[in-house]
Amino acid sequence: MNRMNEPRILIIDGNRATTRDQQVAAGGQPTGEGYLRVLQDLAAVAGDIVRPADGEVHFPAGACIADYDGVAMTGSALNIYDGGAHIERQIELVRTVFANAVPFFGSCWGLQVAVTVAGGLVRRNPLGREFGFGRRIALNAAGRQHPMFTGKPPVFEAITVHRDHVELLPPGALVLACNEMGVQAVELRHGRGTCWGVQYHPEYSYAEIAATALRYGDILLEEQLFASHAERDAFIGELRSLMHDPRDRRLNWKHGLGPSMQDESIKLTELRNWLALQVAPRFRERH
Repeated sequence: MNRMNEPRILIIDGNRATTRDQQVAAGGQPTGEGYLRVLQDLAAVAGDIVRPADGEVHFPAGACIADYDGVAMTGSALNIYDGGAHIERQIELVRTVFANAVPFFGSCWGLQVAVTVAGGLVRRNPLGREFGFGRRIALNAAGRQHPMFTGKPPVFEAITVHRDHVELLPPGALVLACNEMGVQAVELRHGRGTCWGVQYHPEYSYAEIAATALRYGDILLEEQLFASHAERDAFIGELRSLMHDPRDRRLNWKHGLGPSMQDESIKLTELRNWLALQVAPRFRERH
């Protein structure tokens, strides 16, 4: 729906249909719909979803990239170095976003695609998978001054799931945050466009990462993140408990979670700031 009195957001869903179906079967949401719902909870925005991993992109009648006030790209189970038409379509779409100077926000896969478009390199992280919570994510001097992180603690935790990382930054990339696993947030300027990107998932709820843990199944055991199915299932149960009570003192102590995970408004800081400081100004300029 195109409601002309509201900013219009395009969600690029990075997953294939099979992955989305598996996530829903495990108790989660379809990637694109879940992301759009979070943005609409934060601000009055209209939204469309495209799924280039499934086939050629078709916009609503009469629409094109330049008609949007912001583009957000989801996470994905794909690996960008595997190549293939389902990945190339996503790269080309993000290239078009940059060329049209539409504000771009990339979560995890979205960041990796933007880095690739801008000339950087994404590879498998030799440190292994970061799963569940990205811990000790620390803003550097640039990050503490960056508008994306206004209102965020200087060190925080965030929901995360990724095996790949940014191995080589593209020219002009500004690193904003890191932890022991690598780069966690950057600002990219490429062509006419700007991307605010994070390696974690501010849009994910506890329920979503619980569903992801269930969907991954034995992979998490094979990678020695859990010793047994029982241990993994206990973790899933604790995530679901935190979904009901994010301030649960025992579980926050056990998992080392601070204000950024206990307070939803802090957890969503990056997306709220992007909507207010990148999307809203473009909307006002165009109307």
